[in-house]
Amino acid sequence: MRIKGIQMGLSLMVVSLLFACKYEQQPDAEINQTETGMKNKEVVYQVFTRLFGNTNTTNKPWGTLEENGVGKFEDFTEKALKEIKDLGVTHIWYTGVPQHAVITDYTEYGISQDDPDVVKGRAGSPYAVKDYYSVNPDLAVNPANRMEEFEALIDRTHKAGMKVLIDIVPNHVARKYEGLNNPEGVEDFGSKDDTSVTYNINNNYYYNPAEAFKVPEWREGYRPLGGEEHPLADGKFEEMPAKWTGNGARDSQPDMNDWYETVKINYGVSPDGKKDFPELPAGFENEDYETHFEFWKNKTVPDSWTKFSDIALYWIEKGVDGFRFDMAEMVPVEFWSYMNSAIKMRNPDAFLLAEVYQPHLYRDYIKKGKMDYLYDKVQLYDTIKNVMQGHGSTDNIPPIQEDLKDIEHHMLHFLENHDEQRIASPEFAGSAAKGKPAMVVSATISSAPTLVYFGQEVGEPGAEDAGFGKPSRTSIFDYIGVPAHQRWMNDKKFDGGQSTAAEKELRDFYKRLLNFTISSSALTGEYRDLHQYNRENTQDYNDKVLSYARWSETEKLIIVTNFDAEANQEFQLQVPAEVISTWDLDDGIYEMEDKLYEIFSSKLTVTNGKANINIKLEPLESFILQLK
Repeated sequence: MRIKGIQMGLSLMVVSLLFACKYEQQPDAEINQTETGMKNKEVVYQVFTRLFGNTNTTNKPWGTLEENGVGKFEDFTEKALKEIKDLGVTHIWYTGVPQHAVITDYTEYGISQDDPDVVKGRAGSPYAVKDYYSVNPDLAVNPANRMEEFEALIDRTHKAGMKVLIDIVPNHVARKYEGLNNPEGVEDFGSKDDTSVTYNINNNYYYNPAEAFKVPEWREGYRPLGGEEHPLADGKFEEMPAKWTGNGARDSQPDMNDWYETVKINYGVSPDGKKDFPELPAGFENEDYETHFEFWKNKTVPDSWTKFSDIALYWIEKGVDGFRFDMAEMVPVEFWSYMNSAIKMRNPDAFLLAEVYQPHLYRDYIKKGKMDYLYDKVQLYDTIKNVMQGHGSTDNIPPIQEDLKDIEHHMLHFLENHDEQRIASPEFAGSAAKGKPAMVVSATISSAPTLVYFGQEVGEPGAEDAGFGKPSRTSIFDYIGVPAHQRWMNDKKFDGGQSTAAEKELRDFYKRLLNFTISSSALTGEYRDLHQYNRENTQDYNDKVLSYARWSETEKLIIVTNFDAEANQEFQLQVPAEVISTWDLDDGIYEMEDKLYEIFSSKLTVTNGKANINIKLEPLESFILQLK
């Protein structure tokens, strides 16, 4: 939670029809398996659940639910889910499902009113969870039946051939957490805390004894609800004693830039950093989740550990297939070993994705913490973003793959998510088309999963002034419409009926690319950088181009892409002898066909064990060349 061209020789219609015939006939159950039985790449489609189905285009800053509208669980119809699946998606991450603090009044459903002084925006942050055993009432047609409506969505998603992910936010909860739907025997967070001390191993929170919480001092013209009068927007929030804030701020009056709407969870780490729980033995990073699970049996752990493990297992029992763990690096890695091993014992195929931004921690959270996947933000995403913006070099990309080669399968790739600027926003690239070469690289350079944020595939620029925060990313705090996505949604026909020609072409590109990735055995096979070799040996090959080879026993690929938005790139790509030897190619001429649009081909000429291929790329064009 950080507050953080192809020139086509055929008509789009003809090419799209050919593409549809090719991919829609693939069996749902087998599309994510290679011919050898190895799991293929996965694609996660992140949807901001309350925004996805909203057809209201009013977009008034700080608008209410009634003014600006809100999407519902039921908006994910069979048709909507089919279109998402056909995009090349294997998992849907429904963001904002657990019940969190909102300003909308749901007191008639037994939910207490939230205070605007400790809620960001009007719709609230999905990362300020108020009740982990309930779901957001905004998302239900009948808030009284909100859990049943979400359970029906889980079933529909599974029937559509996809798996379900939701968020769990172990580091912090809403300032006004109220577990009103706890299963029998589950104690509420903080209900047994000793609030007379700053820290106790089994306290769920940290406290400032005898000090009252104070609302932040607002600056920079900010006022809750944009200054609108509200009976609870009085600059006060009753909390005695004050709890530490979610980002670790210890003052009883946090800064307005702190995560003031949340409180920090205590995992048995004292204020001076001492760990009051068992640490994993040396070498345990090499043990499997079953061994980790056995290690924690009969061991005494802090109360917060069992509370969050129970929460995760509750959702697994509901049919949720995995989780995205918010700010996992702020929680001890030993806890992740404890909880993730318990999850895997219940569902060995659970998809566990964590937000970790410090590369020196990656291997601990994967190997000791038993995470399946981490965000590859500070290396690949940040580097590609610089290239897309025109002030970075593709020379910086291959070293990332080399640095992460032992864990590359675990590093999920993305270009957009709810925390990041939209590609098409002026603050990022200013053009959705500039995301095309980056998306090819992000989706094909490793065996890791790919994440796509809803609206990315139609070039949503995130330009709306929703209220809390500034445009450039789609707001996660307010009720708002997402215009490019709404045009594709077309009054819930989900057929692109109002999309522009450019939006349709972009979505066609994403559909082609993502479907290829989940059906390709080479993309979970071997990788060899070709970029540095060609930078040293090939005339006219520059640092706006990137190339590499991917292969399996039955599929051989050369991927080459042009990040330059203005210039063509024409050169004779050199393929080193070690690749040709590994591919077991004799001297001769071999056909290579582009698998992205299937309207370009070239010849790989092998002479004396080395090879070359003539390449001509339009601006922002990419080829995924397959050896025939």
